Amino acid sequence: MSSTPSAAVPSDRPAPAFRGRIGRDARSGHYAVPRRYRLHLSTADPDCLRIAVTHSLLGLDDVCPVTYLPAVPDHADGGHRALRPLYEAGAHHYAGPAAAPVLSDDWSGRIVSNHAQDIVRDLARHFGTGCPDLHPAGADSEIEAVERMCAQGIEDAAQCAGAAGAGQPERDAALARLLETLGALERWLDGLEFLIRDELTAADVELWVSLVQLDTVHRHHLDAAAVQRVADHPRLWAYARRLAAHPAFGGRLDLDGIARRHEAHCRGLEAAGAAVQILDWAAHAADGTEARRS
Repeated sequence: MSSTPSAAVPSDRPAPAFRGRIGRDARSGHYAVPRRYRLHLSTADPDCLRIAVTHSLLGLDDVCPVTYLPAVPDHADGGHRALRPLYEAGAHHYAGPAAAPVLSDDWSGRIVSNHAQDIVRDLARHFGTGCPDLHPAGADSEIEAVERMCAQGIEDAAQCAGAAGAGQPERDAALARLLETLGALERWLDGLEFLIRDELTAADVELWVSLVQLDTVHRHHLDAAAVQRVADHPRLWAYARRLAAHPAFGGRLDLDGIARRHEAHCRGLEAAGAAVQILDWAAHAADGTEARRS
């Protein structure tokens, strides 16, 4: 199946969606062949970080090479100059930002997909032949439920709570939605090491990246009391700390890049919560490195 972009859009809107999929055989158009495809990722971006963690968990360095991009896009429209030839090859007179993530086809020099969830699923299903099985049979509905909780109940809610001023009804409603979601996940993890079947799956990648964003980006726009309430979920943050020590997770964490990307993109006001870090992500990632050496 070939990738089909939507019509070109003005540069202040998101890039068009390329939704090509990798299949199992030649009839799919994009079939699974080692070293045919290449990922283009900026791991300061949460979607790119999810793909990078998945790629590392599946051990795909030799199967699907990665080109890493700067944390802050280097084009005035918010895109990456290095990706522009790929976008222009796939969309005539393309005028939007050349945004990451991108899965490209080295045979044709065109984009297969820039849809993060599709890329993650195709890597896991068609190239992930070893452990872990990130999309175990019958778990799709549970994984999708976690994806919705992360997108709506964590990232969207935290962003809305940070954007609204103190005392505004929108802020209180968004914060309540965020805390309700964190509470549900806290209860979900009771007695479990991982979210689904107590084995590492794509749901854990999704949630871990959302927690990274919550602590390294969104808390900067919350007040200290709100951040303390967010932190008051010990099982959830112990889970995040445990995964940070895993090389596929902590090894892909670019904290400096996340900070620079946030500084470059954010137009909101910093609040007192910026000083209340929940986890020391760098230390936990380093703990994992030291444990592997010993």
